[in-house]
Amino acid sequence: MKGQSSKSEPLQRRRATMGLIKPLGPVPNLEEHVQLDWWRRIFNSIYLKTDADVVNDQRITREEVDLFSEILKISPEDKILDLCCGQGRHSLELARRGFRNVESLDRSHYLIQKAKAQAKKEGLNVKFREGDARKVPYPPDTFDAVMILGNSFGYFETIRGDMRVLQEVLRVLQPWGRLLIDVADGEYLRERFQPRSWEWIDKKHFVCRERSLSLDKQRIISREVVTHVEKGIIADQFYAERIYTQDSLSELLKTTGFSKITIHGTMSPDSLRNQDLGMMERRIIVTAVVRKEWTPIKVKRKMTLRNAVVLLGDPTKPDPLKPLGIFDDDDLYTIDQLKGAMRELEQTGNYRFKYLANHDTLVQDLVKIREKGKIDIVFNLCDEGYSNDAREELHVPALLDIIGIPYTGSGPQCLAYCYDKSLVRGIAQEMGIPVPEAFFIKPEDTTFELPFGFPVIVKPNFGDSSFGITQRSVTNNFEELVNAISEIRERFGCDKPILVEEFLTGRDLSVGIIGNPPEVYTVLPIIEEDYSMLPEGLPKICGYEAKWLPDSPYCNLRSIPSKLPEETEKFIVERCLKLFERLECRDYSRFDWRLDSESNPKLLEVNPNPGWCWDGHLAKMAKIAGMSYTEMLKMILHAADQRLKLSEESVFEKTKMEKPNI
Repeated sequence: MKGQSSKSEPLQRRRATMGLIKPLGPVPNLEEHVQLDWWRRIFNSIYLKTDADVVNDQRITREEVDLFSEILKISPEDKILDLCCGQGRHSLELARRGFRNVESLDRSHYLIQKAKAQAKKEGLNVKFREGDARKVPYPPDTFDAVMILGNSFGYFETIRGDMRVLQEVLRVLQPWGRLLIDVADGEYLRERFQPRSWEWIDKKHFVCRERSLSLDKQRIISREVVTHVEKGIIADQFYAERIYTQDSLSELLKTTGFSKITIHGTMSPDSLRNQDLGMMERRIIVTAVVRKEWTPIKVKRKMTLRNAVVLLGDPTKPDPLKPLGIFDDDDLYTIDQLKGAMRELEQTGNYRFKYLANHDTLVQDLVKIREKGKIDIVFNLCDEGYSNDAREELHVPALLDIIGIPYTGSGPQCLAYCYDKSLVRGIAQEMGIPVPEAFFIKPEDTTFELPFGFPVIVKPNFGDSSFGITQRSVTNNFEELVNAISEIRERFGCDKPILVEEFLTGRDLSVGIIGNPPEVYTVLPIIEEDYSMLPEGLPKICGYEAKWLPDSPYCNLRSIPSKLPEETEKFIVERCLKLFERLECRDYSRFDWRLDSESNPKLLEVNPNPGWCWDGHLAKMAKIAGMSYTEMLKMILHAADQRLKLSEESVFEKTKMEKPNI
């Protein structure tokens, strides 16, 4: 007895110092033992052991990041929040792949410290923070994408807690931001969960599990008893997770305010341990999109604000240039990208923006704003034209001239010149600038002669956005030419003159200028269209299909920096600057050129007030020059400021606009 006592006392002391617990024994009702905030304590070193077959398997993490990245279409520049990130396995993997703007948040102090240590060890740039998902420490409209991964959703006792998480996600996502949730498949698990199981989790630990449905059948209650073979029981813990079906999760997202809710099927981790996966056994992947307005900026510091009104096309009216004849989601997304960039200007600059897009009340709205003295300049981005009629694009600046409001971009005379491709050709020829051979077909013409050889390209003489120019516009014989003319007249409803030009087979170039020659201006890097991905046999053009039809093979076209011989580049830039002044372009313009088979450059057309969208040619040139989309828009505004002498300071010094050496 004495000997037995001397052995047991040290064992008891060891158990006390090792933090061993006394198990509850058999429990008839698991739900009674679940604490409301069970999630505050359970995610610790023991969790990393019990779930190690999934959460510590880098192979599984890499496969999941492959899948989630593809579904979300995220890029390294996107701002991403990994919400309820655990030990940061997905965030760290994204950082390894070059994602530069990843933020991660979790309630567990232990797991966040673990994540920070790993990031430091690998030299990865990920920001880890502790916090409650129901009140995240980020300002509105911060992120392009939020991910809630690894079944980290549905921990709260009531559905209201889950909705608060989604409301916070809605708040911190930018307009058109994307949410991805990877969560247990409730419909599957409700019928197939294992009431009891046990497994070895390593050579010295095993875990026994019990599970049951909650009284309302909406949660799975779990108990885990974790045992160390030498030390005894080290954990007896209870937790509860709400089980969502595809329909119930979609309904919750819809109720919260999300749009475009999409189920991307189910997934199951390929666990090498191949034992009880519990809630991770089968998960559904759901994405949703935020459709909202940008949150207004609150300016805290006192500053001189310049009031700018941004004029846009009217999304409530038909637009014959668009494939469906109306503004679609791509157009609305483009507008929200613009507003996001302008919002950055409001935060960092001295502008305050107001948007006008209702063309029925446009005149009254402008007069009212002017009378109140709340307008310094109009940022004219209404390239659709008044009431979305491209022929009336010049009416917008004409209206502003009549009212007496200064504005960005070219005036009505310039827009009238450049809307007529044949007229621009004539002016260019008069200035000694080479253009392709061409002839003019009037609407009443039924016969014509081709004064030069094939191939030729057929295009409407009036218009923009490549309207009417498709792969069938490039023709190699008279039959194809007649068909191309008929298509423009019948399919596209063009009752105006048609231009037939020799089709140049060399490089397809674009030149962008921001500023006002000959004073202060910047020539952006020249770009060319990369046709290498185009299927063999298709003509190498960047027409209507490339700009408007996402299912077309032309949608894969991309623009790349053009490496031209110095003499050729100098020739093109000099002619663009002369045309800029001769046509009375203002603030920004784009010039399209093409090389012939002998690499001689010829002017195709001039685009005053060219496309301002975030993924347009001008933005691509600006990006190559090291400018963000916001900086490009700021340069256009500053160009108008200096031309109109609205600013006393030399704003162009800030944007580094200068004359190029040519």
